[in-house]
Amino acid sequence: MRTSHIFRPLPVRRAFAILALSVATVAAPPALAQNGAPAEVDAIVLRPLSFFKVNDLDFGSIIASGSAGTVRLAPDGTRSRTGGATLAGNDGEPARFAGLGTPNRQVNISLGSNTIWITGPGVRMRVRDFEIGSTPTAILSTTPTRFTIASALGNYNFPVGATLEVGANQTPGDYAGTFTITLNYL
Repeated sequence: MRTSHIFRPLPVRRAFAILALSVATVAAPPALAQNGAPAEVDAIVLRPLSFFKVNDLDFGSIIASGSAGTVRLAPDGTRSRTGGATLAGNDGEPARFAGLGTPNRQVNISLGSNTIWITGPGVRMRVRDFEIGSTPTAILSTTPTRFTIASALGNYNFPVGATLEVGANQTPGDYAGTFTITLNYL
């Protein structure tokens, strides 16, 4: 039996740090006690042979310069840069997906495109070279791109990283786009 699931949209988020930062000192107001602050509760109930997005691909904070550069976010969460892109802070997170199949089941995984464009307040930026990562519950092979569900319960998760091309003098702001992941349960 072959079941196919396509998941989209998946925002690719991008936040730029501004080169000039100002710090203001403000006196803290006196503390007040409050009761009954509301909080949200979420739950996802999976049907067999399904998957969902756990979190978006987020390249973290980047400072652009007068020359172009790239930021690579690996599936394991490590960030690296080239050229005029400077990493600001330690944020950044690969996209992560989770799902439910059956133990030892093979799952083909593919991307809709290996290049997308993200838009924001400045010139659009290209995201390329998407990379699917292996985890203990989704052991990845590369020819074809497939993983075996290794969990005794049939649950799995996997990360996705990519490379962002940052333009020279890229306008600060949030940039977003989408990419598609398709799973075929074999």
